[in-house]
Amino acid sequence: MTRPCSENTPMHRVYVWELPIRLTHWLIFVATIVLAATGYYIGHPFISVSGPARDHFVMGYARSIHMYAAIVFAMAVFVRLYWLFAGNQYARLTELVPLSGRRFRSLFHAILFYAFLRREPDEYPGHNAMAGSSYAMIFSVYVVMIATGLALYAVGTAPGSPFHIFNNEAPWLYGLQMARLIHHIGMWIIFIFVVLHLHFILLSSLIDRTGALDSMFSGYKFMPNKEGTARD
Repeated sequence: MTRPCSENTPMHRVYVWELPIRLTHWLIFVATIVLAATGYYIGHPFISVSGPARDHFVMGYARSIHMYAAIVFAMAVFVRLYWLFAGNQYARLTELVPLSGRRFRSLFHAILFYAFLRREPDEYPGHNAMAGSSYAMIFSVYVVMIATGLALYAVGTAPGSPFHIFNNEAPWLYGLQMARLIHHIGMWIIFIFVVLHLHFILLSSLIDRTGALDSMFSGYKFMPNKEGTARD
């Protein structure tokens, strides 16, 4: 049975996360924070101001910031989805959807590790199968958030606007109120995911000492030396 890496374990660097992966990761993270804050305010205004709206325009600013953050978010999501097919072996679609026996075993081992029923994580540079599956789920939520956001935004656009075509989404979503409810629930799903993601990444960084957190800045992880293992 293997053990989590100690300070004396010989390690080598593996280039795991390419630059587009790292950029989209942080763009999505920052955009999500801005979208959650402005979106919550749009649904539940909590800033009390007096006088005509033209003198303060708080809701207008909140909606504008929300829209621009949504553009950044959508572009980052679509680039990451493209990289499921254009990226290296650690970024591919097969890493997110466990289809092989190896990935199913990784899923089982990860569940036991995060539940503190297994002492060691899988020694694999990329996502374990549990992390990959959670990313597949959350990116599905991202796509739903983009679709419902476009439906909600399109209702206020002029017929000549390119966004006006997304008015056709409303019937598919059983109306704008349902679209708004789905959009709101999606925000809380993403919030729960962020909390769990931070827990898992910190746990992994502290126990297996592979630089999981640092890798989202540098792109490199540190793996134990094994015979036949590729070196950086």
